[in-house]
Amino acid sequence: MPINITMPALSPTMEEGNLAKWLVKEGDKVSPGDVIAEIETDKATMEVEAVDEGTVAKIVVPAGTEGVKVNALIAVLAGEGEDASAAAKAAPAKVEAPKAETAKTEASKTEAPQPTKSETKAEPAQQQPAAPKPAPAQGNGAATGDRIFASPLARRIAKDAGIDIKAVGGSGPHGRVVKADIEAAIQGGVGAPAAKAPAAQTGTAPVAKPMSDEAVLKLFEPGSYELVPHDNMRKTIARRLVEAKSTIPHFYLTLDCEIDALLKLRAELNAAAPTKKTDNGEVPAYKLSVNDMIIKAMALALMAVPDANASWTEGGMLKHKHADVGVAVSIPGGLITPVVRRADEKTLSVISNEMKDLAARARNRKLKPEEYQGGTTAVSNLGMFGIKDFAAVINPPHATILAVGAGEERAVVKKGSIVVANVMSVTLSTDHRAVDGALGAELLSAFKRIVENPMSMLV
Repeated sequence: MPINITMPALSPTMEEGNLAKWLVKEGDKVSPGDVIAEIETDKATMEVEAVDEGTVAKIVVPAGTEGVKVNALIAVLAGEGEDASAAAKAAPAKVEAPKAETAKTEASKTEAPQPTKSETKAEPAQQQPAAPKPAPAQGNGAATGDRIFASPLARRIAKDAGIDIKAVGGSGPHGRVVKADIEAAIQGGVGAPAAKAPAAQTGTAPVAKPMSDEAVLKLFEPGSYELVPHDNMRKTIARRLVEAKSTIPHFYLTLDCEIDALLKLRAELNAAAPTKKTDNGEVPAYKLSVNDMIIKAMALALMAVPDANASWTEGGMLKHKHADVGVAVSIPGGLITPVVRRADEKTLSVISNEMKDLAARARNRKLKPEEYQGGTTAVSNLGMFGIKDFAAVINPPHATILAVGAGEERAVVKKGSIVVANVMSVTLSTDHRAVDGALGAELLSAFKRIVENPMSMLV
């Protein structure tokens, strides 16, 4: 029986991706674990491994195709002993890459469309079949012994939801458990009782309809502009920002931090850095930036004010035991927020080297989903551009984000005298559902105390 290979969900939020490259061709034999393709998501390029053994009978979706929906058929394998040509004939014809011009024309004909929702939510609902209900009488593995066939995403969702994956029937090839099976199990109460999952959208405030494409284009003279189609990253950024501002009640707290002591300590630590041998000769083992010290200070502040180290869900408040700090990194076409895990436990040199690695791979779109998803807070620093202060948008599931401005010399009053000091303005955006005004002020005060007494980061 032919084995269908479908577009995998490489992250919990992925709804479509670009099939960048095939690493196999028709007629090639593959085994479980072989890398067969490269998929571009909105944030990264990831490798896809085969889960079954067989011969590539037909490639349905050619390399370079954009906007392939999750679970859409992309190739067909002929099983062991099966005629590959017969399996290829049974497969649908190859599909062509969707044309941007056609998509734009159809969108412009629709009255007052909502691009964010239709492109990322409505279409999958219309095109994807309803999630199959798992058969309660026979769980996965009943016919295969103790081995459980399940996709990595399905295993992760099941673990987070408290579902016993052995009790879930699989609808994938050879009874493999996929994401849809776990979601159906959660709704149907199959397996262990599921903990209520955090909702991506928890607010109920209505979102105003944006102007239609047609209405916007009428405001400008034909030929006076160039229409550049959105890529997946820009669509995702737009959708998440709309969700964040529509569902999270933001409020903002700003204060100034004197950073003379921090700058002095940074210079001393960099001067004392040991050297290591590389292909380019002897280089310092680390080179701390102000941002590295801000990440550490924010992590320690959350540990000092643990009630602020939280995430809001409708079912309850998530109180985090460690400070996982996301750091906004600008990349071509958008931004991404890699996460420094357990930053409260790491030394400044470890944070510095880890951030350099994460930022470099982020710009090359080589981050894994677990390296930029989650986190308990975030830092966005525009000081290097000379920005004095700004307010950042919270990135769910975080309850806070710290916006950092430039350090600059300012006149300050000390003991009745005017002196010059290096001052940095910071603004804390908080989710008022999880962090009240007084709690947010306590967190920001703790951050200021650590920054102005930076030796506390070393103990």
